[in-house]
Amino acid sequence: MTLRTREPHARHDRYCAEIEHQLRQLRDVVTSGADLSATVPTCPDWSLEQLVRHTGGSLRWVELNVRTRAEEEVPEERVPLYDGPEKQGDPAELDAWLARTGEELLATLREAGPETPVWSWGWERTAGFWARRVTHELVVHRADATLAAGLPYEVAPEIAADAIDEWLEIVEFVQRTEPDDAAAELRGPGRSIHLHATDVTAEWFVDLTEEGVRWRHGHEKATVALRGPLTDVLLAFYRRLPPDGGRLEVLGDRELLDFWLERATFG
Repeated sequence: MTLRTREPHARHDRYCAEIEHQLRQLRDVVTSGADLSATVPTCPDWSLEQLVRHTGGSLRWVELNVRTRAEEEVPEERVPLYDGPEKQGDPAELDAWLARTGEELLATLREAGPETPVWSWGWERTAGFWARRVTHELVVHRADATLAAGLPYEVAPEIAADAIDEWLEIVEFVQRTEPDDAAAELRGPGRSIHLHATDVTAEWFVDLTEEGVRWRHGHEKATVALRGPLTDVLLAFYRRLPPDGGRLEVLGDRELLDFWLERATFG
């Protein structure tokens, strides 16, 4: 199910297609009649409109980094229309801004291809890194938006599985590069987490070793297991759903799962 087994250009094309799909669905939330001033339950410091503006601004920032083949981080203040349309509370204006943002980003990513060198904060400095990162940024923030609007949420299984892969890679990276970050506390020995999707074939074993987090796909007995439909497992792992609510089930050491969820961060 993992996208990482695909040839780089095919993988890049798949991410670009998913960015287009996720943006279309996010725009549908904006124009659904949802209250743009409503607080986002999973990001309580933001209203729905602020969440959408943050998301679109992030995409514009990525687009400028990739288009200019940046060798160092581009400051946000250099990004045109980073904060969105001047008029507040207008779904049509917000939708049009998101549409333009998506068109510009996708044109830039597709022109660059996956292997073009570009600055990034991560372990891979290519346009392909950004295509993947933007895909999952949209997957998660669209979940925030749909939860705020009270709308149903679905995501393709291969995308949900890859989002979990990427999140684990981020935690690994943060542990290596940010020794003072909270993620540094996610070390062993003798502690492990098993993620088990019950609706598709997708499982992860996460080992909190003394050297840092190590993970692999597969079914193995762990200190604690999180079981449920793949989309729910993804959202719980991203702290968007409670891990033992609804269709999810926690087996084993719940305190370890909570410990992980509190400390697994971007840095």
